[in-house]
Amino acid sequence: MTTTSTRLGELVDRFGGQLIGSPDIVVVGIAPLSDAKHTHITFLSNSKLRQQAAATQAAALIVTEADHAQIAAEYKGACIITANPYVYFARAAQYFASLAAIPPMLGIHPSAWVSPHAVISPTASIGPHVSIDAEAIIGDAVVIEAGTSVGRGVTIGDGSLIHANVSIYDYCVIGQRAIIHSGAVIGADGFGFANERGAWIKIPQTGRVLIGDDVEIGANTSIDRGALADTIIENGVKLDNQIQIGHNCHIGEHTAMAGCVGVAGSAKIGKHCTFGGAAMVLGHLTIVDNVHISSGSMVSRSILEPGQYTGFYPLAKNADWEKTAAIVRNLSGMREKIRQLEKTIKTLTEKSS
Repeated sequence: MTTTSTRLGELVDRFGGQLIGSPDIVVVGIAPLSDAKHTHITFLSNSKLRQQAAATQAAALIVTEADHAQIAAEYKGACIITANPYVYFARAAQYFASLAAIPPMLGIHPSAWVSPHAVISPTASIGPHVSIDAEAIIGDAVVIEAGTSVGRGVTIGDGSLIHANVSIYDYCVIGQRAIIHSGAVIGADGFGFANERGAWIKIPQTGRVLIGDDVEIGANTSIDRGALADTIIENGVKLDNQIQIGHNCHIGEHTAMAGCVGVAGSAKIGKHCTFGGAAMVLGHLTIVDNVHISSGSMVSRSILEPGQYTGFYPLAKNADWEKTAAIVRNLSGMREKIRQLEKTIKTLTEKSS
């Protein structure tokens, strides 16, 4: 939580919305409904929490017009009315964070190793023990934190933030304003082997990883380089922690994946898709735009129609689950018995008539 203050009028000037109350009210940061004090601004994005919002001690509330009408009689603080309070909250939170941020030191730390053949913008910040190989190109206002390794021929676009201990392998391309969290590995070899009489023969992975603009990659996430063609992550993609993206995958714009998702090689995923935690996608599948996969689901076939897809049994007591599993295993036999019964009933009905 930031302690840097701002006026409500400044927030509305910057992000829009209708202000009900004094523009000179000062707030020091954003807090949840239940924790907000008289120096905070908070938000109501779920109408089920109207009662809690009405009782909040916050100095100001970000709220829809409909919700405001329901709580106006009880809540006496200032309000910023907007169509999407959650998005407004996100932008305001970014603003508070920027006010409190300590700007990085420009230049290259003395302990960093930088090839004389690398091209580094004078506005970049290269932290302690960073390694930057030959032919790398580091853009304006790029921040690379301690211990990160940047391979030969890597390009990192303007305004990107590379946290500590990231590994970016040779010739990968990172777009503008990317955020890559600690421990991520970009461009390691994909899992490519040919079997010869029981022994595995490695297939060289000679493609790259191409990452677009405004992409965020979580901690300890791995994106494999392509075998021959490139692995492609388009603009605006958001990947959570501990995700595995296999070689030659193509992920469309603004798709988001929660933690521990696994995508096998050569899968093609469309734009504006979402994947719940621990969802799995088999290789060489195609998933069209606007597909939403529930947590823990296994995608074993291509999905060619937008919508919500779920592939797991609901949680149950173990004994009940075992009974259900036994029934599922016997469905084929049960179907044949039902068919025989239907034939028998049909025969008896014909004889009776």
